[in-house]
Amino acid sequence: MRSAAMTSANLRLSPHPNDLDRKRIERGLENRKRYRYVSPLVKATAGGYHISSPCCSRNIDPEGGIIDVALLIHEVDTGRWQLYAREHAARRWGLHSIHEKLSDALEEINLDPERIFWQ
Repeated sequence: MRSAAMTSANLRLSPHPNDLDRKRIERGLENRKRYRYVSPLVKATAGGYHISSPCCSRNIDPEGGIIDVALLIHEVDTGRWQLYAREHAARRWGLHSIHEKLSDALEEINLDPERIFWQ
C-alpha cells in the first residue's frame, strides 16, 4: 500500500527543466525587441529556467557583467508558467505574471515595453 502512494507521488514530478524547452526558450528570445546584439543565457533551474544576459546598458552593472533577466517556473499542478522579473535594487525575484503557455511568457519577455526584463 505504501509503495503505491510513493509511485503516485513520483508521477507528479515536474517535467521541467528539460533540454527541449530550454532550446525552445533560446530560440524564442531571438525575437526580443531590446538588446538584440547580446546573447542571453538560458540555464535549467529547479522547476524551470533562468535567463541571464550581459548588461549592455550598464544600468544594472556598470562593468557590463552578466545580470538576471527572468525566471520561468512551471506549475506542476496547473501546467501554467510563473514569470519572475529580477528586482535588482532589492536583490530578489518578483512575480511578474502567470501564463497558460510558455509562448505567452516568452512574448511578455520579448516585448517588454516597460523595460522590466531588458534593462
